[in-house]
Amino acid sequence: MSRLGTNYRGLGMKNLSAYTRTCFRRFITLKTRPKTDVKLGQPSYETRNHILPTPGNLTPGISAIEYFQRRLKLAAQLPDKSLAIIVGNTTKFSSGSVFYDFQQDNDLYYLTGWLEPDTVMVLEKKGSHGRDEDVALHLLVPPKNPSREQWEGSKTGLEGACEFFNADNVEDVSKAASYIKSLISRNNTIFYDSKYQAKPATESLFKSFFDFGGGKGNDSMMLNDIILKSGKSINPLRKVIDRLRSVKSCAEIEVMHAAGQISSRAFNKAMGKVASESPIQTEKTLAKYLEYQFVKGGCDKQAYIPVVASGPNALTIHYTRNDDLLYQDELVSVDAGGKLGGYCSDISRAWPNSSKGFSEPQRDIYQAVLNTNRSCIDLCHEGSNYSFHDIHEFSVRCLRKELQNITGFQNVTYQDIRVLYPHFIGHHLGLDLHDVPSVSRNERFVEGNVITIEPGLYIPENSSWPKHFQGIGVRVEDDIVVGKTSDEIINLSSGCVKEIADIESLIRNGVSTPGIDAELVVLDI
Repeated sequence: MSRLGTNYRGLGMKNLSAYTRTCFRRFITLKTRPKTDVKLGQPSYETRNHILPTPGNLTPGISAIEYFQRRLKLAAQLPDKSLAIIVGNTTKFSSGSVFYDFQQDNDLYYLTGWLEPDTVMVLEKKGSHGRDEDVALHLLVPPKNPSREQWEGSKTGLEGACEFFNADNVEDVSKAASYIKSLISRNNTIFYDSKYQAKPATESLFKSFFDFGGGKGNDSMMLNDIILKSGKSINPLRKVIDRLRSVKSCAEIEVMHAAGQISSRAFNKAMGKVASESPIQTEKTLAKYLEYQFVKGGCDKQAYIPVVASGPNALTIHYTRNDDLLYQDELVSVDAGGKLGGYCSDISRAWPNSSKGFSEPQRDIYQAVLNTNRSCIDLCHEGSNYSFHDIHEFSVRCLRKELQNITGFQNVTYQDIRVLYPHFIGHHLGLDLHDVPSVSRNERFVEGNVITIEPGLYIPENSSWPKHFQGIGVRVEDDIVVGKTSDEIINLSSGCVKEIADIESLIRNGVSTPGIDAELVVLDI
């Protein structure tokens, strides 16, 4: 039965939340593998119910009904007789047959939950009669192929795309050219973002998969050309979807909170290693320790290549070499986070790599950044009427005021702050690390935006600055859900310690929370 059958369709968000809360919790036994005839190309409740313990969820924490509602919200922004077309990503190879970890197009994922490569999604809006059947989801996917699956594992195929992902119409993606032409012929408007510049067919990046005609006559037209040369009105799609993605649902926030708290615990455990019997001695090992803790705690993987910077390495904002030693008289500055169900966490902290704690210069710079971080978070609600631009300008003023209280920085100017604080205060966060880039920094925050707040100070190693502060780099970053009021702000990374006293206590005493080292097996968001 379809995931949007009578069990789930029409529940609505409030009722759905109540439904998922009352679902029985599954207890997993590892003694014997349970039997199932279902074989899909990604986790499902039927095949991986330790990852998806709630029936009706397509991805961790997100139900089929929510994906359906997202498509309806998108359709509501489109005119009648229109198509929204998204070409999914293909597998990329680093060398020969060695492939990179597959990353789905996040707009396609946001609307379907589909994680397999070589897929085209088309949302068709037929009319404006207010009925669900006036909006159709077309999924063009690779068919099941036993010989290929022997090498690559199970695939969902056309039947699974219909039964589990609730596509109204499915087709073999190798027939996409004729199928898309047919859809275009009966509609007036297309919403589509070309990922590729117009090139000869032999040079096009589409050719590796989306060359459907075998090189004969008009049939060899690339899918990109079919759309762009259709003669229909073509409009950008990404900006429309970014609007939807910029405001997170309750379910999305719960998933991001889980990712944030798992990542927070990993940071805490890393701080607790400093004065332990087995301290971490290299940036590389610390980076891998964090990645391991993200996954062990329940995340799928790390969200991005982390910054693990000892001492002056932190002066490079995106220092990702992570190949130096961790010296005991320096701060280690870390920017890292886990990824869960496609959603990113993004946390930055700095801590002394010494059982003695912060030195006075380290303490002064850290406290200035921390105070600014807290003050900016307090403004992350609709009532402040602030935009990202406003928050950033506030952070510049706040850092200047904080620095003027430190001996050696009393005469710091706004121009100086631009040197010591060269990056922006934050960014939207979600399926992409730097989410929804088309949303202007000048737009006022609204409830449900998820953003990072990450002020920083980086003191160059030159004579313009007091010598004992040179080479100190600090960034304090949290993941924040914008509230309606100040009381409704949510810090998704609140579990990651950041007060100086708490950091020094962790360094001296380690992490002693019961069960902190247990591997998370059942992901119950």
